[in-house]
Amino acid sequence: MRQHSRTFLTAAWLGWQIESNWTAPLVFFAFSILKPVSSVLILVFMYNVVAQTGPGDPIFAYIYLGNSFYIYVGAVMAGASYSILDDRERYRTLKYIYIAPVSVPVYLVGRAAARFVIGTVAVIVTLGAGSIFFGLPVNALRASWPLFAASMALGLAAMVFMGIMLGSWTLTIRNEPWFIGEAVAAALYLFSGAIFPIDILPRWLQPLGLALPISYWLELVRRSLLGADAAAFPTFSALSDVQLLLILAGMTAALALLAALTFRHFDRIARDRGLIDVVSNF
Repeated sequence: MRQHSRTFLTAAWLGWQIESNWTAPLVFFAFSILKPVSSVLILVFMYNVVAQTGPGDPIFAYIYLGNSFYIYVGAVMAGASYSILDDRERYRTLKYIYIAPVSVPVYLVGRAAARFVIGTVAVIVTLGAGSIFFGLPVNALRASWPLFAASMALGLAAMVFMGIMLGSWTLTIRNEPWFIGEAVAAALYLFSGAIFPIDILPRWLQPLGLALPISYWLELVRRSLLGADAAAFPTFSALSDVQLLLILAGMTAALALLAALTFRHFDRIARDRGLIDVVSNF
């Protein structure tokens, strides 16, 4: 445990340095604020044009919260897989990490933690903008913080395990591996109910959305912050908060086992084929 904690903290510090030291602190802070706010403004304008209703409509809060918290998916899940490519392709240090006395999966979790911090800033800014400018009905006094904490812990763990699986896969890919993390995050954006209820999907695609842990995580986050207003959407209305938590916990445990097996499988392939220090597209 001492070795794993040291690996995690060092990887998190390294990830923060890589993510934040590319410019002056003031510019980085401004970028961290402007990027989520601009994406939210795009979403708000699209909603106003398509729905032609104001922010007071319950579906607006549904879409806004889903879009806001989905920032974590790109930051944590895609970030863990992107770290493999960053170290292998850009800095060419992955082979040194492999021969160091560290656990590579724990290292990936630490790298994802740095992106989690940056993602948290973006989420807070996005929610603040929604409350101030669009009247987002999120009240800190009425929110269910125990439900929020439990759902965030399980949801983030599920994203980390999915990121380890993606990172393991990228170990064995030599041609155009950079798009994988972002492509998976974009696909899950459509199927997880982040911007519209899963019921709107074609019937043959709805089972895909129901099989994703992110769908249950977003539903729990909405319920914890919106309270009774979140029950207006029929996708998971038949399930209680406890049932949703149990489903998410089961999926997270299954992903933990699957991530361990996936890493062992692709790690063995990468070692056998000499892909640990390979550089693609150059």
